[in-house]
Amino acid sequence: MTDATPSFVLTAVCPDTVGIVAAVAGYLTGEQCFIEESSHFGDPATGTFFMRTRFTPRAPGFSRGGFAAGFAAIAGRFGMDWQLHDTSLLPRVLVLVSKYDHCLNDLLYRYRTGALRMTIPAVVSNHLALAGLAEWHRLPYLHVPVTPETKPAAEARLLEVIEDTKADLIVLARYMQVLSADVCARYPGRIINIHHSFLPGFKGAKPYHEAHRRGVKLIGATAHYVTADLDEGPIIEQTVERADHSMSPEDLAAIGRDVESITLARAVKLHLEHRVFVNGARTVVLR
Repeated sequence: MTDATPSFVLTAVCPDTVGIVAAVAGYLTGEQCFIEESSHFGDPATGTFFMRTRFTPRAPGFSRGGFAAGFAAIAGRFGMDWQLHDTSLLPRVLVLVSKYDHCLNDLLYRYRTGALRMTIPAVVSNHLALAGLAEWHRLPYLHVPVTPETKPAAEARLLEVIEDTKADLIVLARYMQVLSADVCARYPGRIINIHHSFLPGFKGAKPYHEAHRRGVKLIGATAHYVTADLDEGPIIEQTVERADHSMSPEDLAAIGRDVESITLARAVKLHLEHRVFVNGARTVVLR
């Protein structure tokens, strides 16, 4: 495959039944599409089928419109909710931060090196502390201060930025503000947060202090989609690291910074590659 031959990712969700994989693969083969990878999962608890297939068209004249017209019969037959993603189009990712720089620094490094295939239209923060980091990467840095009195106006400004930048995904890279239920409802499955504990344990503020108080032997980080319920959204990725009795809360936080960074980066990559499906309060991740 060359840059002149883009590949596509087909994602589909439908009631589980016999023949879905055969029908999709047969249609792609008939359209002279080369299937590069395909994975699927049937959830026995909900009776829902999830499928992700990446393919490259081999026939000249391929178009999304033509594909949609031809695929409509299969989609209708199985009651599919489906999407076709052109992998040559880079998603626009808006990054929100506060004062902690480790997750932002890691994301920007992966962005600059191409490890995360995305564009970043801006970095938004309620503080000025990380402006230099964004500027070093030649990215716009938008300061939207938040106080209890100005929170409604600040959130209105944030909504303007999301719409103006045409953001496909919003990443909270240790953004230490709670988004309103209205914002969460506007962008379901499009806001990823990194929480510095292995959820569902130690929700809210200061989880490393709570982990130290309880004497845990593992600490972790959780990347999840944001919902109106704090730290309750569907989990995308989690990572853990060993801890022991000799470690202070500050030691745990130092280890946690690495864990948080890699967990968030993995979750963002999974989302960008269209591998994550929301399944009620859970996710299906087709790796």
